Amino acid sequence: MTDAKPHPTTDASLLDDDRVESDYRTVNGVRLHVVTAGDPDAPLVVLLHGHPDFWYGWRDQIIPLVETGFRVVVPDQRGCNLSDAPDGIDAYRQSELSADVCELIHSEGRESAHVVGHDFGGFVAWNVALREPSIVDHLGIFNVPHPTVYRTVLRSSPQQIVRSWYVWFYQVPTLPEWLLSRNDMDNMVDSLEITSNPGTFDEETIDRYRAAWRHTGVGPRVNWYRGFRRSERPPRDIVTQPTLICWGEDDIALLPSMAEQSADYCENGRLRMFPDTSHWVHHEREEVTEALLRHLS
Repeated sequence: MTDAKPHPTTDASLLDDDRVESDYRTVNGVRLHVVTAGDPDAPLVVLLHGHPDFWYGWRDQIIPLVETGFRVVVPDQRGCNLSDAPDGIDAYRQSELSADVCELIHSEGRESAHVVGHDFGGFVAWNVALREPSIVDHLGIFNVPHPTVYRTVLRSSPQQIVRSWYVWFYQVPTLPEWLLSRNDMDNMVDSLEITSNPGTFDEETIDRYRAAWRHTGVGPRVNWYRGFRRSERPPRDIVTQPTLICWGEDDIALLPSMAEQSADYCENGRLRMFPDTSHWVHHEREEVTEALLRHLS
C-alpha cells in the first residue's frame, strides 16, 4: 500500500515570496542546496541551521534581513534535505562543515560575510570564526555554547552530562538510525515538540520537516554528532569578531550558564537571555530577529 498523501516540496517555494530562490552550489566536493534572497551586491549574511532542522528554520529571519538591506544565503548543510549526504563519519567533522561555509561565501564572490548559526549550525559558525577569522565579519549564535565551553562543561557537570544523553546515544552504531526512522520518523517529530514551547511547530510545519528528512534519511544527521567527537579543536579559543549570543533560558538540553561562559570567550560579545523561551529562540521571540538586525547593521 502506498501513501497517497502528497509530500510537500522542501525548496525555496515553501516561502511565498518571489525574492526567495533555490540554487545549488558545488563547494568542498559536495553539492549543497542553497536558498538565496536579496540584492547580490548587498552585505552578505549566511544562516546555518542545526539538528533536526533544514534551511526552512530561518523562514522568520530571511525577509526581515532582505528588507534591511542584506543578501541572505541559507544552505541545507551537507547531509540535510536537498543537499548531498556523503558517506562515513569523517565527512561530517567540523573542519569539513566549516570548509563548506567558507567556500559557499567565496561562491558569492565574497571574501567574508556575517555568519549566524543555531544549534549544531552554531557549532559550525563558532568553528568558522575560530578557524578562518578573516572570513567572518559579525558572528551570531543562537542557543549553542562555544565549543571549548561545551567540552569543558560536559566533562565536569553531571547535570549537563544527563542533558546531553542523546549525544552519547548517537555514538552507538546503527541503533539511532533505526530508532529515529521508525513510524515515519515520529521520534524526530518528538525532538521538535519536546524541545520547544507549545505551538512552535504546527502540523503543516511538521509535515514539511518530515518531507525534508525523507530526502537523506537520518543517518547523516546522526553522523554530525559522531563527526563532532572526532573533530580537531580549532587553533584558537578567542573570538575576535563582534558576536551576538541569543539564548532561550528554558533550553532543556543545554545549561544556560554556558551562555555566559561563552560570552567570556568573545573579545566583543553581547549576550541576550530570553526567559520563558525554549531552544528554538529565533522561532519564539521576535526580539531575537530585531537584535540580530541591530547587531549586523
